[in-house]
Amino acid sequence: MNVINKKIQPQWFEAILSGKKKYEFRLNDFKINEGDLLVLSKINPETNELTGRKLEKTVTWVTKFKMDELYWPEEEIKDKGIQIISFE
Repeated sequence: MNVINKKIQPQWFEAILSGKKKYEFRLNDFKINEGDLLVLSKINPETNELTGRKLEKTVTWVTKFKMDELYWPEEEIKDKGIQIISFE
């Protein structure tokens, strides 16, 4: 198991803390695997400094993709964006 530390904006931190948000959408610029511990550190968006509040979450699932591997054409993605759907 690895420990991965990442910063997170306040609105996303609070949504995870409340239990409403049960996913994380990140750029694939680091290694993370199922079973790793993801430590999310809340930042002050005005200063980009850490507030001292942290959440620790065990990673249960990871999927990675590149834009050209998606079902939709890149032009449609640029025009409409992508939505991430969480469910229970």
